[in-house]
Amino acid sequence: MKTATLVRVAVQSILKNKLRAFLTMLGIVIGVGAVIIMVGVGYGAQSSIEKQISGLGTNMVMITPGESRQGGVSMGSGSFNRLRIGDYDKLKREAYLVSGVSPVISTWTQAIGGQGNWRTSVNGVSTDYQAIRDLNFAYGTWFTENDVRAMRKVTVLGATVAKNLYPDTDPVGEQIQLRNVPFTIIGVLQSKGQVMGMDFDDVVLMPYTTARSRLSGWSRLNFIVASTFSPSDIPAAQDEIRLIMREAHDIGQFEEDDFTIRNQDELASAAQSATQIMTMLLAAIASISLLVGGIGIMNIMLVSVTERTREIGIRMAIGARGSDVLTQFLIESVVMSVMGGLIGLAIGIFGGMIIGWVTGWNTATPPQAIVLAVGFSAAIGIFFGWYPARQAAALNPIQALRYE
Repeated sequence: MKTATLVRVAVQSILKNKLRAFLTMLGIVIGVGAVIIMVGVGYGAQSSIEKQISGLGTNMVMITPGESRQGGVSMGSGSFNRLRIGDYDKLKREAYLVSGVSPVISTWTQAIGGQGNWRTSVNGVSTDYQAIRDLNFAYGTWFTENDVRAMRKVTVLGATVAKNLYPDTDPVGEQIQLRNVPFTIIGVLQSKGQVMGMDFDDVVLMPYTTARSRLSGWSRLNFIVASTFSPSDIPAAQDEIRLIMREAHDIGQFEEDDFTIRNQDELASAAQSATQIMTMLLAAIASISLLVGGIGIMNIMLVSVTERTREIGIRMAIGARGSDVLTQFLIESVVMSVMGGLIGLAIGIFGGMIIGWVTGWNTATPPQAIVLAVGFSAAIGIFFGWYPARQAAALNPIQALRYE
């Protein structure tokens, strides 16, 4: 019997008992739908993280303090800070593979001005920071090298700070007070949005010389950021930065670094790995419904074999082979599974769109997930339909004809 004929016969058999067939497929429908929704949410989250990480800057490399150890136990990254302005100066002079480098001196304080006050992060940076982070302006401009050398009291506001202190107005030229020190606003940045839960618009930027002398008084840097001319330069630039930093800190040949160098890809990988693990866990839990659905299909196919024993006997009596009967029931099982998978796929895609619309999350169903869902549904049909099909093929034609 041709495959097309077998598929048509299988569909006709399924449609004879529509409600029973639908209830049988329900486990597959729920399982595939749940898996598609989970994968869609997870894939959308990964895409969101990639977009957010790329928004951090252009080909960015970050140098952070190392870790201290007590009794052989790590106290965590940043617990041993030897980053100084001298490190930044040395990198600025000697690093040829970086297009820009900036120290970052960070502190928290209350900003007073405009329509009230707002607690925010204050970062002291160099003129290169704007290009490294790819910052664009809603109003005003960036500070200059003369501002850095003269330690001028000028600031650039992030979008969140400007929105809370100067809503719907251009604050350039206004005064803002930080720790009782008046600063002149020279610019307002366009929104960068949140990256991994951190609001990068909730910040006030100023020359690092001003931040160190007027606000923090710290001799250490929180971290150093740099950028390369192209993404392909990042590995070589990291090696160059490592050599310069080891020389600056007088680290011996067999001693470990007292700093850490990371690039955007590493930051993205760290963030995405957690998302991938959570997505796989949720998808694995949802796939239990597929197992339940497969067992349901096996059960209904065994019932179908019993109900159609006489029909099987007649087919064998007029020349059908055991392999023909096995193929017929196997295709029927596969058709039922694939139909359930397609319905579940549609529900999953539509459900993901609804979740994205209601929650505001980014959801996206990758093409490979669609292929996998349909393929897995067919595999379930084959796996759980094989035993009932074998039972049907093994029937004795004479006994099957006598069956009442």
